[in-house]
Parts: sequence; C-alpha cells; structure tokens
Amino acid sequence: MADSSQVGTHVQYLAILAPALIALIAGLVIHSFIIGVNVTDWWKGRSVTPVDYIVTSLGVSRMCALCFDTLYIFLYMFLLGSLTSYITLLIIGFIYLFLSYTNFWLSSLLSIVFWLKISNHHTRLFLYLKGMIAHRTVYFIGASVLLSTFICVMSFLMDITYVMNVVMYHTTMHNLSMSCTHTNNVYSYTIGTFFPLLFYCISTIFLFSLYHHTTKMKMSSNLSINLETYYSVMKFVSFTFIYNTLYFLAGFAWGLYYYFYCVSLDWLLIVLDLLPVLHSSYLIYKTTKLRSQMSKVLQSVIDFLFQRKYTETRENIEVVAL
Repeated sequence: MADSSQVGTHVQYLAILAPALIALIAGLVIHSFIIGVNVTDWWKGRSVTPVDYIVTSLGVSRMCALCFDTLYIFLYMFLLGSLTSYITLLIIGFIYLFLSYTNFWLSSLLSIVFWLKISNHHTRLFLYLKGMIAHRTVYFIGASVLLSTFICVMSFLMDITYVMNVVMYHTTMHNLSMSCTHTNNVYSYTIGTFFPLLFYCISTIFLFSLYHHTTKMKMSSNLSINLETYYSVMKFVSFTFIYNTLYFLAGFAWGLYYYFYCVSLDWLLIVLDLLPVLHSSYLIYKTTKLRSQMSKVLQSVIDFLFQRKYTETRENIEVVAL
C-alpha cells in the first residue's frame, strides 16, 4: 500500500511538473525574444518609444516571475522538510507575488499609453497627461515597481513574523506547513491588483466612447483617414483587459481556496504562468517591429532545417553512388 501510494504521489508530481516545465520553456523563448529585440534596438542607437520601455519591462518581470514560480512549485513538492527550506519557499513566493503585481501595473500602464496615443480628446488636462506619461514613462515604471514592493513587503513581514513566533513555540515542520501561513496573501493580492484592474475598467469605458467616435468617422464621407490603427489598438486594449481579468480571477481563486482549505492549487499557478505567455505572443503578433523580427527568426530556422536536410540527402546519395 505504501509503495502504491508513493507511486501515485510521484505520478501526481509529474502531472504538475510537466506542464510547468512546458510553460517555463515557452515563456523563456517568448519573453526573451521581446527583451532581445528591444534591447538590441537600444544598443544600436535606434529610437526607443515609451511602449518599448514598458514592453521590455513587462518581458523582464514575466520571465522572472515564470522562473520563480517554477522554482516555487519544485521546492513545494520536494524540498519542504526543514525550517530553512520553508523560509526559502516563503521568500521565493513573495518574490513571485512582487513580480506578478509589477506585471499587473505595467500591463495597465501599457493599455493607458496605447489609449492615449489614439484618443481624440483635446482638453488641457488630457494633453497634459498625454505629454507627462509620454516623457516620464521610466518614472511610471519605477513607481509601479515601488508600489508592488511596498505591498509585498507588508505582507511578507506579517508572514515571516508569524513563522518566527511559531518556531519559538517549537512547532514541528509538519504543523508549520499545515498552518495556512499564506492566508494574508488574499488581502495583499486584492489590494495589489484591484487598482490596476480599476484603471483597466476606466480605460475600457473610454475605449467604448472612442469606438463610437471611430464608427462615426467610418460612416462619414472623409475616406482619407486610416482607421486600421485605431481598430488594432482597440483590439489590443480589449484583449489585454480580458487577459488581466482572467489573471486576476485565477490568482484570487488560488488565494481564496488556500484561505479556506489550506491547499495550494498548483495547476492554477501553471495557468497564471501560461496567461502572460499568451498575452506576450499576442503582443508580438500585434506589434509590427516584433512581428517582423519573429518572421525573420522563423524564416532563418526554416532555412537552416531545410538546408541541413538537403545536405544530409545529398551526402546519402553520394554514399550510395560510391
């Protein structure tokens, strides 16, 4: 019975680790591609737009979050046997939360920048906000990082204080691992993701008004206006809003389930890893520069594979001829 139970546990671990590793590999390829293209342009002295800054920061935060989440799942399954490993797990978990909050804020900032680029308002306040965000994008990225850090540090201090108090009373590791240490994460996660989601809702409301205005422009007799850019940006902002809503709901469901049952739903963590990969893939598809570079990379890979196949076939023919 013990052997069969142990085999079942190993199978369950593999069922979680296999998709986690697939998500890790896919995410590293997609996110590193985005970072590499933008960093190469910056290195060559080409102009870097505010969107490039945000997209590059998004790629870095998502790639790091993916690595830390995979490490968290691995440690949670195999190495939770001592106080040191438990504290290590706690630190890795909060680094992942920090990167997730940063991802949320940066995604919100990216949608706001896109909305400001295509909006047609001409009020003094709107023009001031548009210019301020365009020229101080780096400061807004830094503010997103600082806000995420502040939220995570407060929650981390509460949890680490709880763990130290438990250790003072000589609680065993088994009781410590079953004591629902991460229940405070529900509150920090709600606070850390609520305001970016609120900004998304506001930008979506303005997006509907912009869509109404664009429809009027399309119906008018002025056919010299190219509306493809408007529709493309509106589709991207809408897709980003759907992505962030799903990301928020999945993360909140994980925290809520842990809060009531003290059980970590690892498959939901994998879903939280896959969603940014899908969003980054869509970002590559909708961005002309990234799409062009991806086409070149894929074409190079295809040419290399066909050239290698042709070389092997030719060598085989020559061997047969001899």
